[in-house]
Amino acid sequence: MSEKGSEQPISGASGATQGGDAEKTPHEHKKIAAAKEKVNKQQQKLKDKKDPPGGYDATPIPPARDGYTVRFTFHRAENLPVSDLNSRSSDPYIHATLTSALQKRHKEDPEMIMRTPTIHKKTDPEWEYKWTVAGVPSSGFRLKCRIYDEDPSDHDDRLGNVTVFVGHIGPNWRGIKEESFDIKKRMGSKRAYMIRGCAVMFSSAHMGGRLYLSAEVLGESDPPHGRMYTIAETTWTKHYSPMIGRIAGTKAPGSSQGGQDSKTEKYDFQANQFQLQGPVPAELYHRFVEFKPFVKGMFSKAGLRGRVLNKALHHQHARVYNFSNTTEYGIVPPCSEEASLQFLKMVHYDEGGRIFTYVITIDGLFRFTETGKEFGIDLLSKHTMHSDVNIYIACSGEFFVRRLKHPKQSAESPTQETHPNTDLPGGPPDSPPPQNPSNYELVIDNDSGTYRPKGDLLPLLNEFLSRQFPGLHIVTKECTDEKLTKMKEGQRERKKKEGKNIQLVQNSDDEISSSDEERLDDHTKRGGKARIVGALENPKDAVRDFIPGEKGRKEREKRETEGDQPEVEGERSGV
Repeated sequence: MSEKGSEQPISGASGATQGGDAEKTPHEHKKIAAAKEKVNKQQQKLKDKKDPPGGYDATPIPPARDGYTVRFTFHRAENLPVSDLNSRSSDPYIHATLTSALQKRHKEDPEMIMRTPTIHKKTDPEWEYKWTVAGVPSSGFRLKCRIYDEDPSDHDDRLGNVTVFVGHIGPNWRGIKEESFDIKKRMGSKRAYMIRGCAVMFSSAHMGGRLYLSAEVLGESDPPHGRMYTIAETTWTKHYSPMIGRIAGTKAPGSSQGGQDSKTEKYDFQANQFQLQGPVPAELYHRFVEFKPFVKGMFSKAGLRGRVLNKALHHQHARVYNFSNTTEYGIVPPCSEEASLQFLKMVHYDEGGRIFTYVITIDGLFRFTETGKEFGIDLLSKHTMHSDVNIYIACSGEFFVRRLKHPKQSAESPTQETHPNTDLPGGPPDSPPPQNPSNYELVIDNDSGTYRPKGDLLPLLNEFLSRQFPGLHIVTKECTDEKLTKMKEGQRERKKKEGKNIQLVQNSDDEISSSDEERLDDHTKRGGKARIVGALENPKDAVRDFIPGEKGRKEREKRETEGDQPEVEGERSGV
């Protein structure tokens, strides 16, 4: 009895507690749930602050049963509209996007894209440009070709679209052999087609243009299958921008004119793109890091501030990698000594103690510009700009090139000496650089706060770049490496000594006018942070200030969006 009596109060207390929970109102339950959610959010916030989302992503590539290598050839176009009344011609190029039924790792993965060189002052351009893509599935592809008129000082006018659908490919697919496709003009520039309409009224000209394309299967791609990537032709471009040179303070050699008191100086800035041979190692896959609250909105275009920052960075990318009549194009054999020498030429060998900022895209496009305080474009993240605000990339960081005293020894040998750390004969700054890639080492790291590439994957990057640039000594280092820090300090010290010898650029192009110079003189009086703060406080004004061609943007976007609707083509090829 005593034991039962002792148990009764406990049971009663338990019953009272249970009864109390049952008596709580729905409103009280909601308050408790809200409090728990708030605590969980605070805990997640602390966790994200210590280890923010982003960086290395281990998501595997979804497998596919097959993949074929397809070579596309963009031959020529006929009867394109005149977009420039002064020259009575256009400066056409093709921007192609290739898609398929392959599943992506993430929906935000960038599409396969390609841009042909610009053919200046032609309405019947001939490109004869090849693009070879591996991993195209047997279920076919969709090739969207947008034809634009290049305009370095404003937005590029779209001249029309051609879309090719292929429902199936395989070893016996007969392909497309220099067939012509009607250029759809309903999404083209109103200005260009208004000029074309006037020409038709007073001559025997026709309104419609045509684009000539080829596509052929070269064989089955190497396994594993599951993604498309660029191979074969190794293309490169060098972009010159006096506008960015003015902002960055990068002067062209011999730029001062009329003495020290003259305000007329020529500025220039060089950006580089080098298409590496795919595939990029699947493990090299990194997402932007959400190290600040605004960063996610900037990449996803969420909210007014996110849209403004995203648009500003897209525009900044377009200005840095600006296409104009001074842009240089070239093709070298893939994974060859010629490729190594062309890369060394683009980075100016070991001259001047340069350090470069780089990004490698998922498709292996290697983008880089010189970095440093005097070269920094004082607007947001450099790596975000280089990636064109891509959510996922392969790798990013910084690199520099040094000349070796003993080319046959390892770059890491204790007896090895390098320039610019040591004054070595037989090269800069006193004589021309040697033309053998084995005389140089490429020191490359993962120093990128935007994407924070995983240090354990640097050996994969080393292997990949060693295949791309035969003969060149590749050294990969973690950004926290103390030796790397000292090496970069040595580069900066050498730059102070050899800076006057830097040969950065060609002299000029038609991108900047005297009025632009005067406006930039006033603009540079405000610091970079002050300009960014002003942009965030008044985003609408910032859009107009940062982005030429904003007037009429909505109408232009609507017209181009309509142009991206599916168009069935290729009936003659059984597509």
